[in-house]
Amino acid sequence: MYEFDWSSIPGALPYLWIGMVMTLKITVVAIIAGIVWGTLLALMRMSPIKVLSWFGAGYVNLFRSIPLVMVLLWFFLIVPSLLVSLFDIPRSYDTRLISAMVAFSLFEAAYYSEIIRAGIRSVSKGQMGAANALGMSYAQAMRLIILPQAFRNMVPLLLTQGIILFQDTSLVYVSSLADFFGTAYLVGSRDGRLVELLLFSGAVYFIISFSASQLVKHFQKRTSL
Repeated sequence: MYEFDWSSIPGALPYLWIGMVMTLKITVVAIIAGIVWGTLLALMRMSPIKVLSWFGAGYVNLFRSIPLVMVLLWFFLIVPSLLVSLFDIPRSYDTRLISAMVAFSLFEAAYYSEIIRAGIRSVSKGQMGAANALGMSYAQAMRLIILPQAFRNMVPLLLTQGIILFQDTSLVYVSSLADFFGTAYLVGSRDGRLVELLLFSGAVYFIISFSASQLVKHFQKRTSL
């Protein structure tokens, strides 16, 4: 029978904290970049210009049809070569973090796009009519009236997608990046306590994700009053 020994965890905490910082960096960058690019994709999909609409729809359908781990592998292989050729970066430079941030940002943008598009459609069409009556252009109406209301309605869904993104960052192990999960795996393998470290990392993911989801529910209840 397997005997659990948790004594290696206190000594692993400094390394796990460094891994958590890496995980949070990827999460925050991907959320911000994903929402910005996702907003543009949503506007493209709703554009009367066919080329923009087709591009937005094609992009979203493509990334939503491909496993995330495959996207991470693609960008792990492609981005370093692009950085070397475009910016004359030495090949010895570690580009794994940049590759992961780019991959997650572009991938999550497809999902944020659908949330944002639904949020825009949830705003009454009369709002656009009122903006046109005031002499606003389409871009001004979107920027000043429609998008602020849409984002207010979308905040819970955007935050929930952020929690999912935080959990998905564990997939960067495919590029050997030392995020929280990857660090836990390496330290566990080194100390011969892989089961304990993986259980501990799983508990940390659960606590953070569950706490964040409860905060989202609390926020949703307050805004719905």
